[in-house]
Amino acid sequence: MKHGIYYAYWEKEWAADYTYYVDKVARLGFDILEVGAAPLPDYTPEQIRALRDCVKANGIELTAGYGPTYDHNLGSSDPAIRKNAKEWFTRLFDVMAQLDIHLIGGALYSYWPLDFSKGVDKEGDWKRSVEAMQDIAPVAAQYGINMGMEVLNRFENHILNTAEEGVAFVKEVGMDNIKVMLDTFHMNIEESSIGDAIRTAGSLLGHFHTGECNRMVPGKGRTPWREIGNALRDIGYDGTVVMEPFVTMGGQVGQDIHVWRDISRGASEEQLDKDAHDAVVFQKYMLDWK
Repeated sequence: MKHGIYYAYWEKEWAADYTYYVDKVARLGFDILEVGAAPLPDYTPEQIRALRDCVKANGIELTAGYGPTYDHNLGSSDPAIRKNAKEWFTRLFDVMAQLDIHLIGGALYSYWPLDFSKGVDKEGDWKRSVEAMQDIAPVAAQYGINMGMEVLNRFENHILNTAEEGVAFVKEVGMDNIKVMLDTFHMNIEESSIGDAIRTAGSLLGHFHTGECNRMVPGKGRTPWREIGNALRDIGYDGTVVMEPFVTMGGQVGQDIHVWRDISRGASEEQLDKDAHDAVVFQKYMLDWK
């Protein structure tokens, strides 16, 4: 497996100087930095070159994460929004390819955070989202990009809440580069058995997020890591495993993730770094099965 961390562990906004975090995660023992996709379509050639050179110099792999905005909802009931979203994702895929990023995960079939006050139409949204993925998947495939359909808890989306639904959705799309993406935080809320959920995803699992039930780094909560490691071994998963902790208040990240208390307990950046290093050592020990 390759082990990574999401840059927003240290940040309060959905964009940052990713070169800073490439250097950092390389020192801390990670294989992957997951970056936010939102700013990438607007990167200049100079920004692309600087990030690409930094990644190469540090021997780090990049993956991308994105919770699409309302205007980037590929499954919207509004044709104009669907058209705008496809154009935006097409630009994104081009920049991702230039950065040698071949995996993006998140609620790519919808938008995030979802506004439930508008009401939901699960059946209609599911149908439109499947059609959208069938339309956009060939575009991503041209760049060698896989798209992870992240299964979220009921408080963040209504389309995919369980591994079983994720599998059904991906099979209905029927495209090789559309994958199931699971996250231990969301599974802790929705699944009767985290291990069985992973086994349900099986060979369709294309990306895996980790974090404690309290959104801290792995090893600082009550998540059943041995059960998770055994299940990943059972399905032969040897892909990307990216931790996605959120422990500080403030900014758009804190608002969207609903961090209403300082989970870090006033930790300095140096302490956050140490916690991340300790967590990747712990995660490799618990999940690597070869």
